[in-house]
Amino acid sequence: MSRLDIGDILEGRYRVDQPIARGGMSTVYRCVDLRLGRAVAAKVMHDHFATDPIFVHRFQREALAMAQLTHPNLVGVYDFNAESEPIYLVMELITGGTLRELLGERGPMPPHAATAVMRAMLTGLSVVHAKGLVHRDIKPDNVLISADHRVKLGDFGLVRSSTSNTVTSNNIVGTVSYLSPEQVDGSDITTASDVYSAGIVLFELLTGTLPFSGETDLAHALARLNGDVAAPSSRIAGVPHLFDELVASATTRDVDERFADAGEFLAALDDVAAELALPAFTVPVPKNSAAARTAAKPTDMTGIGATDIFAPTSIINPFREPKEDSRPAAAVDADANARAGSQQAHPEAPTEDLSPTEDLLFRRAPLSFETQAQQRWPEPEPARHAPRAENPPAAAPSPTPATPPVPPPANPPTRNAPAERGPAGEGRRELQPRRDKTPAPPMLTNRSGAGFAVFLLVVALLAAAVAIGGWSYASGMYGMLPQFLEQAQ
Repeated sequence: MSRLDIGDILEGRYRVDQPIARGGMSTVYRCVDLRLGRAVAAKVMHDHFATDPIFVHRFQREALAMAQLTHPNLVGVYDFNAESEPIYLVMELITGGTLRELLGERGPMPPHAATAVMRAMLTGLSVVHAKGLVHRDIKPDNVLISADHRVKLGDFGLVRSSTSNTVTSNNIVGTVSYLSPEQVDGSDITTASDVYSAGIVLFELLTGTLPFSGETDLAHALARLNGDVAAPSSRIAGVPHLFDELVASATTRDVDERFADAGEFLAALDDVAAELALPAFTVPVPKNSAAARTAAKPTDMTGIGATDIFAPTSIINPFREPKEDSRPAAAVDADANARAGSQQAHPEAPTEDLSPTEDLLFRRAPLSFETQAQQRWPEPEPARHAPRAENPPAAAPSPTPATPPVPPPANPPTRNAPAERGPAGEGRRELQPRRDKTPAPPMLTNRSGAGFAVFLLVVALLAAAVAIGGWSYASGMYGMLPQFLEQAQ
């Protein structure tokens, strides 16, 4: 199945939403992950790869390795299938575009812009090389730019040649224009092979052209075995000499003289940028990319329970008016008597009078005393529910609870004395208005009228003594106080 239709589902999980791009080896689709409810990119290989055991083995091995890599400059790999047709790779969806599309829109880049792109690409590639992996297919088409201007390296070389623009060497594939000499002559392919391809990319960013050409793909590939990459400044004016040296070091045919991996290439690039004092640069997003055109079409998120996942938060209002009870009067009366039995089984429940505010809350959100004693939230609209199984029967309320009995108060208020109620239907608990409320007792105080008068007298005497003392000290007559006391005696 080399071509999928919109609505097709891969492995019961990924629903095809829109095609993004189609090439000689695969087609990339925007899909919806029905399990996680997110948009992803699925690269679906063409049918004949499923019959190639070497490809299937390499695909599975390297997809597992790449799924372990997580970095902001790498396209995330989420899932893959190599067991049955179609063979596919599920990746992070990038809605910006490719470096190829950006080059097509803007042409050659100035050194500071090319440095910004290469720094991000080499940072991601260095993570790959640190894990002992080789990308094998470094080219502008595989450098993606997200909608937030982040450069990401993706689409690792997991496929073999099957089209005119690729050449196979020792069962390793690469795009002709960016092949390393090792990929052409069958030598061992190492991380330095990716460095060579990255050097070709830098050359193209600076000049807008490729260093080699040929009448056929084979001639184009063999050209790098017989000559070196030209200096970028020989193709376009304004390229600093240090960038000529950087490209030459990355693309030398002698593997031992080349940067060993992306980390060394990145360090040399940073040194050149620092020496030239290149300014920072934000990589622009292509305006007319295939990914952007696909992103302009809304993703179909139906069938994943999105209305349940993203349902708005509701607020329960405790002050809402109770709904009218539509049950027969006999059922309501039985429920009221059941609550009365619960009150008798819990004589320790609070019985104090309620303030007007508390009374309003009590009337609008009634709670059983059993619920209050257990300190739980009230059940919604308790009048609509049948009596709980643990409550005593309404016809014969038990005066003794299951827990150790607690002696009742000496003078229990009549409001909570179900024994004085009549049969069902005659002893209904009236909550609105509360006519049976016991008058509040007078406020207690530990002060008497006589005691308060004595207190005022003491305060007055102390004030007079302070006033006399202040006067005697200010007038200088405090020294005559002993004489006055002797005369008084």
